[in-house]
Amino acid sequence: MQGTPVVLGIESSCDETGVGLVRDGRLLGHAVASSMEEHARFGGVVPEIAARAHVHAFTPVVHRALTEAGLRMSDIGAVAVTTGPGLSGALQVGLAGAKGLAYALGVPLYGVHHLAGHVAADTLAHGPLPDPCVVLIVSGGHTSLLLVRDLARDPITHLGDTLDDAAGECFDKVARVFGLPYPGGPAIDRAAREGDARAVTFPRPLTGPRDDPYAFSFSGLKTAAARWTERHRGQALPVANGAAALQEAIADVLTRKAVAACTAHGVGTLVVVGGVAANSRVRALAEERCAAAGLTLRVPPLKLCTDNGAMIAAIGDLLVRAGAAPAPLDVSIDPSAPLEYAALHPVARPLTGEAGTTPVRLPTGPRRTDKVSLT
Repeated sequence: MQGTPVVLGIESSCDETGVGLVRDGRLLGHAVASSMEEHARFGGVVPEIAARAHVHAFTPVVHRALTEAGLRMSDIGAVAVTTGPGLSGALQVGLAGAKGLAYALGVPLYGVHHLAGHVAADTLAHGPLPDPCVVLIVSGGHTSLLLVRDLARDPITHLGDTLDDAAGECFDKVARVFGLPYPGGPAIDRAAREGDARAVTFPRPLTGPRDDPYAFSFSGLKTAAARWTERHRGQALPVANGAAALQEAIADVLTRKAVAACTAHGVGTLVVVGGVAANSRVRALAEERCAAAGLTLRVPPLKLCTDNGAMIAAIGDLLVRAGAAPAPLDVSIDPSAPLEYAALHPVARPLTGEAGTTPVRLPTGPRRTDKVSLT
């Protein structure tokens, strides 16, 4: 295949096995298999169950993504895979599968950061990211405010991160206290539709004049919700009001700090990504506040907010077009990898000059497409 290669992306950092196919910034097809139902009875993700589910789902999901895209295995020109952060066993499964495909096809392999993938997911819906832009990542395990320039080439600047619980973690833990099912984020969102956010007063952590303007903390909010629940012991718990108030508190803090960061850094675009970006109140309040501040808001469609392979293919596609060197086949996982660059292997720095130069194709060996089978 001539020109920019088709990049196959593999995501397996938690309980979703995702595979996506992207070429030149365009999503060609993707498929996701989730093991969430297997974890629901435990109230959270069980790492061993997740890893086993990835093993069983890997091959069918690759085939489903290829079928949706109308492509063959021989059309794949590069493979990108999440190598961190995430659950160790789950990451190992995805990386092993990616290495096998890259080696068998004789195409380059890229190990990428899971959170950079979330950022890149927005490009599949709205095109290239403005340089610079402020990105708010909100998920089950991460809450961060970032200043992003060229995602494939430049280091990512952290303006602020959560000091304890992430926003999604707060949703999950409070949902359990409220007697709502796992995963907690969607359950809180559904319950909140029937509630009054003004009926309960929950704190807005780290929003005082002496607090770090861009840091987050949701542990105290989680505790406040638990104490409110305890005060209703022996009587009916107004879950809808509690859910609405909790959701409002989280959305208020997230959007207030994100808009403030854009204003302070002279940035005109806010990008909100990650699983919690699917929350209806977070999306609505971000839109309202960005409009009031004269900012452009970008949020991926719901199907690209949660973990998926398309976002990993998207960041792989950006790295390929930036001329980044591929990873060695002995690249390993990093379950607690900090977000500094999109690529997680140190050699993956752009080899070309300015953005917009001719894409570089760096195969790892002779292509063996006639011998590759996942059956």
